[in-house]
Amino acid sequence: MASRDDIKFLSNPMIGNNSKKYCRFRKYGIKYIDFKDTDFLLQFVNEQGKILPRRLTGNSLKYQRKVAVAIKRARHLGLMPYVTDLLK
Repeated sequence: MASRDDIKFLSNPMIGNNSKKYCRFRKYGIKYIDFKDTDFLLQFVNEQGKILPRRLTGNSLKYQRKVAVAIKRARHLGLMPYVTDLLK
């Protein structure tokens, strides 16, 4: 009989054991999202410069909207690019 170590899986059997997502703004009590802090806002965009959705970042709806507005303001002022190849 084959042991579990001998069996090769097509996909990772540990998928779905992720930790619970949380809203970092509620956890740390952040009330205001500054659009001039581009280093912080880069956590919420991918390599192409697109805004990451809530299901990936774990933000609540209220703060996801504030993050999106802050990123759009930073883009409008030229602090962040609209589109790029390798942002990070």
